[in-house]
Amino acid sequence: MVNDMLSCFQRYHSGVTLLLFVSLFFSCSDREDSSTNRPFGIVLHGGGGVRSRKEMTHELEEAYRSTLREALTAGYAILKDGGSSVAAVEATIRAMEDSPLFNAGKGASFTNAGTNELDASIMNGKTMRAGGVAAAQYVKNPITLARLVMEETPHVLLVDEGALTFAKEQGVELRSADYFYTERKWKSLQRRLKENVPYGGQLESAIEDTLLPENENDEDKFGTVGAVALDKAGNLAAGTSTGGRVKKRPGRVGDSPIIGASTYANNQTCAVSTTGLGEKHMVLLTSKEISALMAHKGMSLKEAANDVIMNQLVEIGGGGGAIAIDSKGNIVMPFTGEGMYRGHIKSDGKIVVKIYRE
Repeated sequence: MVNDMLSCFQRYHSGVTLLLFVSLFFSCSDREDSSTNRPFGIVLHGGGGVRSRKEMTHELEEAYRSTLREALTAGYAILKDGGSSVAAVEATIRAMEDSPLFNAGKGASFTNAGTNELDASIMNGKTMRAGGVAAAQYVKNPITLARLVMEETPHVLLVDEGALTFAKEQGVELRSADYFYTERKWKSLQRRLKENVPYGGQLESAIEDTLLPENENDEDKFGTVGAVALDKAGNLAAGTSTGGRVKKRPGRVGDSPIIGASTYANNQTCAVSTTGLGEKHMVLLTSKEISALMAHKGMSLKEAANDVIMNQLVEIGGGGGAIAIDSKGNIVMPFTGEGMYRGHIKSDGKIVVKIYRE
């Protein structure tokens, strides 16, 4: 009888163990599937000033689209492998900083003194930490230096010589002034100086040079780049990088390195990067305002972004655009002008790139 009871207990114990194992297996599988199925994606912009359709040749348009696709692919590769949204934003922006097509990094515009001063910032929506650099010279990829400010210092913003000194300490890649020279940007400055165009003003007369824009399609004033991302862990990040407005005074700092003006990320709401005349975004605190409307007014991402860009920004004489993504993977890309270099890629891996209102 004792043997029978022992045998019964062993069978019962084995059964319970098996049930626990099966339960644990499917529980782990569910968690893995849940993580795998979480939405993720990245959105970018290359500035709100675009070349007119009549000026945009097929070859030039393809060059823009190709660079945007390459930048998106760089960020997506990180997200797909489970990497962080911060790393994806940095990689995406670096790809655009390395292109002479945009006003950031290599393609930065010139100050009225003929120098290149670079601004950038990045923010982690999970930790609410941020970093930025302003009026930095010789830094090949300002967005990388901004990330180092965020992660390796107790500060949020370093400027001018302080930023350069920190870059040297961190072993960040530096380049001579020649690296940042592009003929189109140099001619644009010279033309403004010759015609005494006020800061932020339009070029009025056309010249025989198809590399230079005309009148309302004065895209050399713009070209700021930015990216926002949502990773598989549900964390948001945002970043922005620029050479600043052409013909700015040396030492001028715009919105791109200012957290809450151009760059903002909060896991509870959204991640935002903006483009346009920085002085207006700094007054409005555009990116933070979009997040605030979601947090305090209960607006959707689309409602908040459209209100801030299409209404509030315009009402104070500003313009430009924004890209944003929320914790559910919803994206928006509103802008006020003829177009905005922009694109996105989501969990499905499909790349979408646009320039004009399509």
